[in-house]
Amino acid sequence: MRTLYVRIIITTMAIMIASAVIAFAAANIYYQQFLKPENDKKTVHIAENIIAIYENNNREPISDYLTAMTDLGYKFYLVKPDGEGQVYGDSFTSEQIDSEHVDSVLSGDTYHGIANFPWKPFVTGFFDNELKNTIGVPIEIAGETHALFVRPNTMQQFGEMRIFLAVLLVLALLFSFLLVLTSTRFIVNPIKKLTEATKKIAAGNYHVKLNVNRKDEIGRLANDFSKMSDSLEHTEEKRQEFISNVSHEIQSPLTSIQGFSRVLREEELPREIRERYLSIIENESKRLSALSKQLLTLSNLDQDLDKRDFIPFDVADQLKEVVSTMEWQLRERELAVEMSVHPATVIGDPKLLQQVWVNLLTNAIRYSEAGGKVTIQTASDKSAVHVSVKDTGIGIAENDISQLFDRFYKVDKARTRTENSTGLGLSIVKKIVELHDGTVLVESEPGIGSTFTVTLPAK
Repeated sequence: MRTLYVRIIITTMAIMIASAVIAFAAANIYYQQFLKPENDKKTVHIAENIIAIYENNNREPISDYLTAMTDLGYKFYLVKPDGEGQVYGDSFTSEQIDSEHVDSVLSGDTYHGIANFPWKPFVTGFFDNELKNTIGVPIEIAGETHALFVRPNTMQQFGEMRIFLAVLLVLALLFSFLLVLTSTRFIVNPIKKLTEATKKIAAGNYHVKLNVNRKDEIGRLANDFSKMSDSLEHTEEKRQEFISNVSHEIQSPLTSIQGFSRVLREEELPREIRERYLSIIENESKRLSALSKQLLTLSNLDQDLDKRDFIPFDVADQLKEVVSTMEWQLRERELAVEMSVHPATVIGDPKLLQQVWVNLLTNAIRYSEAGGKVTIQTASDKSAVHVSVKDTGIGIAENDISQLFDRFYKVDKARTRTENSTGLGLSIVKKIVELHDGTVLVESEPGIGSTFTVTLPAK
């Protein structure tokens, strides 16, 4: 299988060769259609001037005159009235010419051999050194009409130039091929680095850094690849952290359940202590159950939703229903509830969004002291519906807010351990809101309280 390096070289060289052939053919067509008639006309004018000079120079011997003219870069073929021909200057590769053309010139006509020279593919005709490729004009010598055939001596006029152009073309192609080899390697090297980096990532090594300092498409690809590598590394760290947290969250209640179960089985304990141990076992079991349910919820949410199942509903009615179902918890905490909700229609999954309000309200209750207040408000505009849940609880430190929605992240680990918190509630909130193309923002001040604002697209 050919490598990309070889493919680029072969393709580039093929394009160069094809371009040269096409350009040569196009130049030939241009010569045949436009330059050849002009060349014919120019040569006719030169032949007429040569005859005029001869006639104005007391008609010196024609042989001496034409021989002298060959030094100016022309060649001649002089035909006498009896049909005998004589070449002056370099010989022609072919001296074949129809007798009717010779007779026509002897009769006083002009022969346009250059203009009428046959068209040949990839041969311009300009350099074809044949007698047919000449201009024929009548010339009077010693009272008799002769036929003088004239054409430029291209070897004399353009000999050095033809060699120069040939050398130039060969060198241009040679250096072009060398530069293609070099530049292709320059292009392919970053791709080779990307290939090696891809293999490393496939093997599980995400610590890959690409030193590709380019601003073109390959440079942007390398930059995006580096970002992907960093993202995968971050994801892998989160995955390891997630596994560690899940193991810890499961191991802790299991250890408590096993320990207290062993104590209850092996020792005679007073009823009060037994009841307390049994209550701890029950609470730890509930925490395990809640953890498994929330992990299952997150797993389902990670698979995305079918938005074709979304329906429109009034979020204000749903908020009132959530507050009613949690009224006992609010009373137990001695918290007041202030609601300022107005009808607002959103499109989504009612069950999932209900989970959002339950989780936010649960957090507000959990972190508020007795006698505090929870405020629930809605606001809407043409494009969005805003739902805010505000509490007067302990608040959140600024350096904790950025990690608040990370899975298993707990602001107060010592306290939340006793509150059956799993650290997944806000992660579920964020995931559900994002699946509904919404956003969730947090404003908090330690000792004052927190406000969670959910923004969802309006119907």
